[in-house]
Parts: sequence; C-alpha cells; structure tokens
Amino acid sequence: MSESHPAPNPIWEADSTHPAEAEQLRAALRQVVDPEIGLSIIELGLIRELKMQPDQVEMKMILTTPFCPYGPAMLEMTRNKASEAAGKPAVIELGMEMWDPSMMEEGAGAAWGF
Repeated sequence: MSESHPAPNPIWEADSTHPAEAEQLRAALRQVVDPEIGLSIIELGLIRELKMQPDQVEMKMILTTPFCPYGPAMLEMTRNKASEAAGKPAVIELGMEMWDPSMMEEGAGAAWGF
C-alpha cells in the first residue's frame, strides 16, 4: 500500500456543507449491500464523494473490483436510494480509484479478517 493511498472513511463535501442531509444519505445508503461480500457500500467505503447541489445529489462511487458482476445493479440501487433519501435526482460518477480493504469503515471487515 502506497503513502498516497486515499483516506478510509472519506469525508464528503456534503458533510461540511449539508451535514444533516449527508447523514440522512449515509443512513439510506447503508441499505445498499454488496451481494457477494454482504456489507453495505458505506461499510465498504465505496462512496468516495457526495456533494449536494440545488437540483441534484452528485456522488463518486467505486466498485470493489473493476469488473464486479453486480456493479451495474449496485450503481442503480445506489442512485435510486440516494434520490429517494434526498428528494431530488442523484447522479453517480464511477471512479477509477482501486478499492482496498483499508477503505472500509472501522470494524466492518472483522468478519473477513481485515
């Protein structure tokens, strides 16, 4: 793992600009679970950025593997859940950042030996 590794548990822009909405979205997105791993996209640290715009929610999401077979379904579930929680459209940019277990929430990987 290199020194330039991104922060685990990223701090979203929305955490400082819209803290109540960010927390509401974080709670809603915990319902989106990676079916292979059995952990939520929040526990896995897959939502790397969240910004609240007047007319939409903007997110950057990564997948656990580049060719995740559940990727398209998870992106769609994430978009729907975020839009429902925010009450406005959600747009997801698929990030190219490589996921690794250090991005997981504190304690989330215990069952996996991380």
